[in-house]
Amino acid sequence: MTRTRTNSWTRSTLLGVFCLAPLGQAGGPLPLSGSILGEVKSVAGVAEMGAKVLLYDRHEQLIRQVLTNEQGRFGFAALNPDIYSIRVTLASFVPAMRRNISVAAGTENLLRINLSGIFSTVDILGSAAHGTLMGDDWKWVLRASPSTRAILRFLPAASSSSSQVSSSRPFSDIFSQTEGILKVSAGDGDSFSGTSPQDLGTAFALATSIYGKSRLQFSGNLGYGMNGAVPAAGFRTTFSRSSDSGSNPEITLSMRQMNLPGRGDSAPALRSASLGMFDHLELIDGLHLEYGFNYESVSFLDHLNYVSPFARATYNMGPHSSLRFAFSSGTQPGQLMARNVESTDTLSRDLAALAMAPRVSMSDAHARVERRESFEASYQHVVGSRTYSAGIYRESVSNAAFMLSGPADFLPLSDALTELGSASQVFNAGSYQRTGYSAAVTQLLGDHFDVSMAAGRTGALLAGLNSAADAQALRGAIRTVEKPWLTARVSHTLAATGTRVVTSYGWTDFRALMPVHVSMTDQSNQEAGWNVYIRQPLPALPGMFGSFGRFEASAELRNLLAQGYLPVIVNDQRAVLTNSPRALRGGLSFIF
Repeated sequence: MTRTRTNSWTRSTLLGVFCLAPLGQAGGPLPLSGSILGEVKSVAGVAEMGAKVLLYDRHEQLIRQVLTNEQGRFGFAALNPDIYSIRVTLASFVPAMRRNISVAAGTENLLRINLSGIFSTVDILGSAAHGTLMGDDWKWVLRASPSTRAILRFLPAASSSSSQVSSSRPFSDIFSQTEGILKVSAGDGDSFSGTSPQDLGTAFALATSIYGKSRLQFSGNLGYGMNGAVPAAGFRTTFSRSSDSGSNPEITLSMRQMNLPGRGDSAPALRSASLGMFDHLELIDGLHLEYGFNYESVSFLDHLNYVSPFARATYNMGPHSSLRFAFSSGTQPGQLMARNVESTDTLSRDLAALAMAPRVSMSDAHARVERRESFEASYQHVVGSRTYSAGIYRESVSNAAFMLSGPADFLPLSDALTELGSASQVFNAGSYQRTGYSAAVTQLLGDHFDVSMAAGRTGALLAGLNSAADAQALRGAIRTVEKPWLTARVSHTLAATGTRVVTSYGWTDFRALMPVHVSMTDQSNQEAGWNVYIRQPLPALPGMFGSFGRFEASAELRNLLAQGYLPVIVNDQRAVLTNSPRALRGGLSFIF
């Protein structure tokens, strides 16, 4: 009797399982991933093949990259539900970027990318459940052949011991995507040009991702000044972390020390420390805001503390035009200037920001820091391969610092500060105000050649020819006059060797001193004299660093004709003031 009941219960259970099995198969598994599909076209509506599409996670870490097919299409499948960012690059076009693309389970996101020469855009056309957006053409994009899809996805190498759970995380899981650069350079100093921040001699930068969520960068600069026994050094640490709202705040801490020769053994070193914050957000569609501040402390005979806020707003007026406004007060906003030219080389950008040290001078035996308040606006418009731009600015400068070349006893130590890296001095020229405007045009001639012309009018400094009695009288003799200027620039990359050559010439009335204004809103800047910059990638050395990194040589020649010097006279002695001295510098970089 018991065996009969047991067999009856077993048959009933198996029958129920077989009856329910078709129902489970008919429903199918629930989709646990989403996808991003896109189409890349130019402003003329032409599909662009071969565009590189980079996919970043919410922490702005690269996770995949693909190339568009002959129809300009691309796709990323099997994405975990999360927030992603897309960046599209193609030669002759400005890169397009879109953040905060939300991917949910079982959905498809369709993007439309319009590439232009000034302001590319990424539009989200829609997001729907699987099967409503993806037709056969889009499915074929995800199954495209490797000939048009160089890299489909980066995945960590599989480990044979992956099934074993360790109580402590491996070192590679904590730090990933590590990169670095080491630069060794020598030559003339040029720390007061304002257009090309100069490293001290040996510079390095290292960046890594922490747990795949945060980014940490550490950079430094070390060198010896002329006749200086104590090295000059600067260090900078940058920490950034992305948030779900699209905000990506950066916190930076910088410290610098310079022992200035010529002031005796008892003179203190010039030290500065700064704490900075930078962030950006999308206020509305087409309106992007970048903002931040620097809190700096300078110690040299006096202790000076000040706050320098800055902000820049970019409004997209369409696929061809954009309008920018910027404001800064205090020291130059290195965070904005380093991002003025869009680049993925964050290490070089960090080194450039580190080299923008406060400009310190002496006046009446007290240390002074140059401060400026600037308001800028610019407009850019693209027509095919040609870019037009126009801008206007208003700035007020106090304790303006310029390089002074003359006799050693031209001014007393109470009004002169020895310049690091040269035998010249730094002179406090007082305060001035000026308004400037400019117009520029840039023409692309292929993928590796471009020509630009910029012209404008702004304030320049003149000094009387009469001999001044002291530094205060010299400052009173300097006045501001309106002068025109013109700058021509040519850049070319040799396809065979990869050599990058940039040369420019800036003309103005060279009987006056034209202070350089580095724009926060425009890529075209006023320059002085003839300048040449050469960058040469070097072939890999077999058996040494070929598989680990690459070498690159560079040379910079600034103001080769020694133009733009202002003669001044104090007690019948002659000297010259300049903000762009003639300089020659070369270096070797190892990038890994």
